[in-house]
Amino acid sequence: MFKRTRFQNGSLRLKTRTKGEKCWELRYYEAGRRKHVIVGTLTTFPSESAIRKSAKVQALLLAANAEIPMVGADVTMGTLIARYESEEMPKRYSTGSAYQSYLDCHIKRRWESTLAKNVKPMGVEDWLNGLKLAPKTKSHIKQLMHVIFGCAMRWELTDKNPISLVRVKGGSKRLKHPRILSPEEFGRLAACVKEPYRTMVMVAGCLGLRVSEIVGLQWGDFDFEKQTVLVQRGVVHGYVGDVKTEYSKDYLPLDSLLIEMLQQHRKQCYPTAEGWLFANPTTGKPYHQEQIQKNHLTKAATEAKIKGGVGWHTFRHSYRSWMDDTGAPLTVQQELMRHASVTTTMNVYGKAMTDSKRQAHSKVVQMVLKEPKPVLEQQDLAVGA
Repeated sequence: MFKRTRFQNGSLRLKTRTKGEKCWELRYYEAGRRKHVIVGTLTTFPSESAIRKSAKVQALLLAANAEIPMVGADVTMGTLIARYESEEMPKRYSTGSAYQSYLDCHIKRRWESTLAKNVKPMGVEDWLNGLKLAPKTKSHIKQLMHVIFGCAMRWELTDKNPISLVRVKGGSKRLKHPRILSPEEFGRLAACVKEPYRTMVMVAGCLGLRVSEIVGLQWGDFDFEKQTVLVQRGVVHGYVGDVKTEYSKDYLPLDSLLIEMLQQHRKQCYPTAEGWLFANPTTGKPYHQEQIQKNHLTKAATEAKIKGGVGWHTFRHSYRSWMDDTGAPLTVQQELMRHASVTTTMNVYGKAMTDSKRQAHSKVVQMVLKEPKPVLEQQDLAVGA
């Protein structure tokens, strides 16, 4: 089989598109076949030397010359990033959009024109420490750079990953502890939310689902006869995708009280061909959770006199805490939360029994679905004190 032994630089030519705009077309060979790719406009890149230096062209040529060892070559971070964006960027919308934001807002601004071989651990560490971001966000940016250099090693463009030596102080710590609601606080808050958002809140409290999973629910996911629901998709900003991890896709038990509430909601919800539980009547598509939090949850928390900030993930944290109150074994809790971080002991001894999961779930539902107490006026609170 023929293998290319010399580096190919490809050829560039100007091509006029149907709208009359002149664009640069890169022509090169890949796997023995000639390829033609539009790589930029004449307006953006006024000369061939300018377009040839672009990260997109460099990334395409790197892929085309994959058979040629290039460890230590003068490859810029912009080139590595462009190839990562083209070939390795996660397909899941929420993950991909977060990574793209880290790249565009931080990594490219500082490192795009820097040669990859000149990226040093202390330089990256000093840069990260100087960013006015939460430690956990800095840790995410560091991890993304580590992944990009890992790809560069696989592409044989470098033989080391300098990010392995970078430290982020407090990267694994939260700046503040998550808000945990008591069942009584949850009941007060839910009573202040109008439908259909109230049912969404109740599902969050009774099942501990992520909000992307809640808006992604369809009636076909439920088996009311067997009293189960299959969590199998998430919706973020209107984009339908997979759940967060392979462990997140799982069946969960449904208590009879929760089933009764869902069946009542089914009579009132906006019907769609896909069978969405929570479809916006204006679009027929799932609601955008950020707007619900802004326009309904925040106001409901104020009305219910709950301080400390309430968001969708507050309910997931609270659900985990409520299971502790029921005395549910840790293995059962991790099964119901569908966490990816399964310990070796759990892997060896297997999954919790369905009956144990159902008992723990039912205890939480019975705590959550009790009649909420009326919101006390400020003077009543003062008298009670």
